[in-house]
Amino acid sequence: MDKQEINALLEGVRDGSVSVEEAMLKLKMQPIREIGEYAKVDLHRGLRQGVPEVVYGAGKTPEHILGIARALRDNGQKTVLVTRMTPEAAALVAGELPLRYDALSKTGVVGELPEPTGKGKVVVATGGTSDIPVAEEAAVTAEALGNRVVRLYDVGVSGIHRLLSHMEEIMSARVIVAVAGMEGALPSVIGGLADCPVIAVPTSVGYGASLGGIAALLSMLNSCASGVSVVNIDNGFGAGYMASMINHLD
Repeated sequence: MDKQEINALLEGVRDGSVSVEEAMLKLKMQPIREIGEYAKVDLHRGLRQGVPEVVYGAGKTPEHILGIARALRDNGQKTVLVTRMTPEAAALVAGELPLRYDALSKTGVVGELPEPTGKGKVVVATGGTSDIPVAEEAAVTAEALGNRVVRLYDVGVSGIHRLLSHMEEIMSARVIVAVAGMEGALPSVIGGLADCPVIAVPTSVGYGASLGGIAALLSMLNSCASGVSVVNIDNGFGAGYMASMINHLD
């Protein structure tokens, strides 16, 4: 149960459509559900944080992912986001639950995507096509959390005119996620053009001296553009989550 559902429940008590006893029962339901010996599902995270639990799929068996997703669904979570989901896990879950799976970003959404409730647009931009898997993780995360997403892919600094041809999208965004490998220059350039927060995502894309994304990470941490923050290497989920938080601020 998330904050919107809690508000609706309390409004129901106020207008008489829900009894006090019914509301108390829903609020008192066990906040943690144990599934075998492998998981303790947090059912009150949406109430505490505004966003319900997200399943990190890496390292989990397909059966574990199915069990956790089913538990969340059974307890009223309409949208369950799974990141780093293997095709094998997706095949198992899809046989039991309604699943949208994107093999490129390895993200799965069990249930329906919510209607956008964010205040504006989240723009997700990449330096190159090779950065799209990480960018899609950010984009799908933002969409699963109720945001309208605009994708600007392959607009890196090696052909700066590609980025400059999308100034309307950049200037009208409420928050921008800039995803780049190699030398990681894209967030600094966008940060110098946009009047909104920019979340930089270094990727592990690049040749040997890119050091698996460390070169891009250090470049982004040393950006001279104001308003640029940085998440970890290949952490599209973290960027999409933070972008959603910003986009839902009053």
